[in-house]
Amino acid sequence: MKITDVKCYVVPRVSQTPSFHWRQGLVSGSRKGSISHAGILRVETDAGLIGHASGGNGYALAEATDNVFKGEYTGKDPLLTEYLWQRMWELHRSGIKILGPMDIACWDIKSQAAGLPLFKLLGGNGPRVPAYASTVTWDTMEEYERHIKECMDEGFVAFKLHATADPKWDAQLSQNLRRWTGDDADLMFDASAGWDYVTSLWFGRVLEDAGFLWYEEPMREYDLPSYAELCAALDIPILGAETSEGVHWNVATWIQQRALDMVRTNVNSKAGYTGALKIAHLAEAHGMRAQVHGMGWHNLQLCAAISNNDYYEQLVISTEQIRGLKDMGPLSVVEGCVSASEEPGAGPQPDWEEIRQEIFL
Repeated sequence: MKITDVKCYVVPRVSQTPSFHWRQGLVSGSRKGSISHAGILRVETDAGLIGHASGGNGYALAEATDNVFKGEYTGKDPLLTEYLWQRMWELHRSGIKILGPMDIACWDIKSQAAGLPLFKLLGGNGPRVPAYASTVTWDTMEEYERHIKECMDEGFVAFKLHATADPKWDAQLSQNLRRWTGDDADLMFDASAGWDYVTSLWFGRVLEDAGFLWYEEPMREYDLPSYAELCAALDIPILGAETSEGVHWNVATWIQQRALDMVRTNVNSKAGYTGALKIAHLAEAHGMRAQVHGMGWHNLQLCAAISNNDYYEQLVISTEQIRGLKDMGPLSVVEGCVSASEEPGAGPQPDWEEIRQEIFL
């Protein structure tokens, strides 16, 4: 099988996600009605199979497609995902920073050719994955309590908080979360890299007292000696390497430095399925869990493929959105779990004719 063409369509997308915000200092979250320009990659083959993937920055993906991907990948066998992934890192050194979409599109073709769902082709741990409710930043303790209890009504038994930028307020919130959910719930906290070492150490002990499962990204992910000190000082597992580049090569350094206890992996930000799997397997070889970061079709398939991930992350935003989680088609959260699709390929093929009609560039 050979790749015959690589195209990228840039199309406008209007956000339907309810508006929300993160902690002070971070870029605000989604604003309903906001417009972005998504890139949709189409990889054609001489076997008639079409692979597809999306990229957040449509213009950058289109530029990479026209200037590099089309010339580099036309004529190559899309089933040689390891070879193509390694080639991609040579291109990365030359300035191409968008690595995931080509790998995802090739795995799409590979899954269709094999007639297997991706999670089985990638490993096959099991289609049904528990989900945790990952909160946005609400403004009052009453909002948190109301929405957490709404999530419990929908069957969630695991919950994650994000920092609000006020550690003392967050400490009270974490203690309240344990009280609201009971002793058996798994609880997590994501500081979104907002704190220095002293605050991170103090807050970690608060989380230990409340029995949290993990403590995520307390500091910026550059100072590995401080992360190593934190890991040595605390009993709660530190989850890291979410935003650092370099995929498994970088994660290996984190592990060597004893700078984390659990590893983040993700299909979109870790150079596709190939990179995400390398991280998961590296973590497993060191007796560590690889927690999948973020939502979506691709990350769900990854969750269902590996054995050392605990949960699928589901963002929770508003009452209406929480109540609608069980009606999201292939990504529905039912009784606290989500089930990976058994269909081959990387999700439903886009309506290519409709895309051509709405094309922006």
